[in-house]
Amino acid sequence: MKKNIKTNEYRLFLKSLKERIHSAQYEALKAVNKELINLYWDIGKMIVEQQEKFSWGKAVVDNIAEDLQIDFPGISGFSSRNLWYMRNFYLNYKDNEILQPMVAEISWTKNVVIFEKCKDDLEREFYIKMTKKFGWSKNVLIHQIENQSYEKYLTNQTNFNEALPDKYKNQAKLAVKDEYTFDFLELSEEHTEHELELELVNNVRKFLIEMGGHFAFIGNQYRLEVGDEEYFIDLLLFHRKLKCLVAVELKIGKFIPEYTGKMQFYLSVLNDKVKLDDENPSIGIIICKEKNRLIVDYALKDTKQPIGITEYKITNRLPKDLKKYLPSISEIKEKIKQLELN
Repeated sequence: MKKNIKTNEYRLFLKSLKERIHSAQYEALKAVNKELINLYWDIGKMIVEQQEKFSWGKAVVDNIAEDLQIDFPGISGFSSRNLWYMRNFYLNYKDNEILQPMVAEISWTKNVVIFEKCKDDLEREFYIKMTKKFGWSKNVLIHQIENQSYEKYLTNQTNFNEALPDKYKNQAKLAVKDEYTFDFLELSEEHTEHELELELVNNVRKFLIEMGGHFAFIGNQYRLEVGDEEYFIDLLLFHRKLKCLVAVELKIGKFIPEYTGKMQFYLSVLNDKVKLDDENPSIGIIICKEKNRLIVDYALKDTKQPIGITEYKITNRLPKDLKKYLPSISEIKEKIKQLELN
């Protein structure tokens, strides 16, 4: 007869067993994925080499696909289209010593999305690292690329370098984009802050995806009491990776410097009255309809609390002048390198 052991020691033992099994399953999947990527790399390389050697045209790829499907019936992956992906995959990365070892860290379908949609190697490196770090699904990855998260990350405006400890300032910068796209909201261009807030709450899952990962929703109109007065933060989130509260203020107009003073006040109260002892200092995000970048720079210059100033839009049109704010190539490389540090 089976005995039910309900002791704490047994529960801890069972938990450790489950964790070990999950770890083994994950490592097995990683090994299978790595081998699949290596196979597709070799197939792409062999096709390119034989085309160059015998001057074979495009039709040979269709012939290869037909013959492989005859010899390996029931095995997907050898369609003509996928063989072309393998060929292009090899051609895109064969001379790139940085990206070559990285591509095996994400799935084949996500690799295809990245090398098809991103033509710049630094941009590809960014999305490979972000996909691995945050575990993005294929659909989330496509959403991030279409919303140009790469450019928004490179151009974000925060004072995190000065206001946060080195151990997690880079992760905090990853958590704040320069612009958010709320194209999932059913709002007209003319809307109130209350309408914007309610729509974000009603679409909280999509909102947190757009925020970029590791965010948890705590509440809206979060109440603070100071000196018998009440104050309300539009949205309060928690960042699991940073282990800190994130206060979000929504503004439907242009950014003005006074907003930073109010956010500093909220962050001070959160740190004193709400933050737990084992949590890191709270950070603030002010999301405005538009901003003047020079004014934002001055507003953040002497601000002691960690604050990011961002814009939002409810349509998927990229501002034409965003590109001019991108940093230099060396600065971009350094920013992407920092993705590995946290």
